[in-house]
Amino acid sequence: MDKNSKIYIAGHTGMVGSAIMRKLQSEGYTNLLTRSHAELDLLNQKAVEEFFKQERPEYVFLAAAKVGGIMANYKYHAQFIYENIQIQNNIIHQSYLNKVKKLLFLGSSCIYPKNAPQPIKEEFLLTGELEYTNEPYAIAKIAGLKICEAYNIQYGTNFISVMPTNLYGPGDNYDMETSHVLAAIIRKMHLGKCLENNDWEAIRKDFDKNPVEEVDGNASKQQILEKLSKYEIQLISDPLNPCAIALWGSGKPRREFLHVDDMADACLFLMENIDSKHHPCNPSLSVKSASTPHNNPQKPVQSAAYEARNTHINIGTGKDLTIKELAEMIADIACFKGEIKWDTEKPDGTPRKLLDVNKMKELGWTYNIALNEGLKKNYSDYIEGIE
Repeated sequence: MDKNSKIYIAGHTGMVGSAIMRKLQSEGYTNLLTRSHAELDLLNQKAVEEFFKQERPEYVFLAAAKVGGIMANYKYHAQFIYENIQIQNNIIHQSYLNKVKKLLFLGSSCIYPKNAPQPIKEEFLLTGELEYTNEPYAIAKIAGLKICEAYNIQYGTNFISVMPTNLYGPGDNYDMETSHVLAAIIRKMHLGKCLENNDWEAIRKDFDKNPVEEVDGNASKQQILEKLSKYEIQLISDPLNPCAIALWGSGKPRREFLHVDDMADACLFLMENIDSKHHPCNPSLSVKSASTPHNNPQKPVQSAAYEARNTHINIGTGKDLTIKELAEMIADIACFKGEIKWDTEKPDGTPRKLLDVNKMKELGWTYNIALNEGLKKNYSDYIEGIE
């Protein structure tokens, strides 16, 4: 990509898209194309078609998606599969029709089988049963990377897919119902600390920033306490631990976490250095690659020998920890002194999810932000955001 290339970032207001935009801007890319949801509904096929015809982006980062933690995935099965597939189909197909030079599709590590061998290699895709609680989202993301592979085979497009591990950082979602595990723990720990310190000014600021089921900081103490109790943040009679919070599951599952700024750095690295037809991680692709680019979007590339399997690339740290260990780290950073309970009636999700990141290492990229460092910055950013 040139510094003045026309680059469309789909989903630029989300945590992932905003990180990619920050990275591009910091590297001197100036011709960035964005649209808010109000300006462009990516579920609307006709609207997306008209947008691509009018703007003609040269490069596309497909970071737009409906996302959420285990609670949101469990509650919104239909929306997670329908909306994500619809968004992907619209953007990928229009990128092909309008001769986009390269597209990067962002998937998720939940695409892999629930009981995949650890660490998880790219070739483990579709080798076993998915984790049920996030199956709709996982199927949508699998469909996205397979669409990219299929278009590369049939039309000679240059679409690449990356599968990042669990992400955290600026722009994360702290909604009690839809947040991912790390953000959920940060908010619960903060509110728990405020409750045990009887700091109602801080609690009201938090509720003003992120209302809980339409209850904001102007509500009565009783209303706020009821919402805190519903999400298992409660005062208890123990004088040594005046507040208790409950987290889903047993705390035993192991997870890997990558700062979103590292993820954005990896995405730009791949966009600048990797092409689908000359994929250094899959030698067969350079041998059997399609012979002609997609000059005529209506004419398929004739290359029956060309195969593309598991061409996606994992992005992560290669290190994991238990959810219990994560909670203890966040409690220390947030100065939460109360009791942490584990609601074992709630699902754990996948027992372990650690990505094999050797392909990225072989390409010359590795992460920079250590988890403890990233968590401290994340908690500080969260506090600043509600002040």
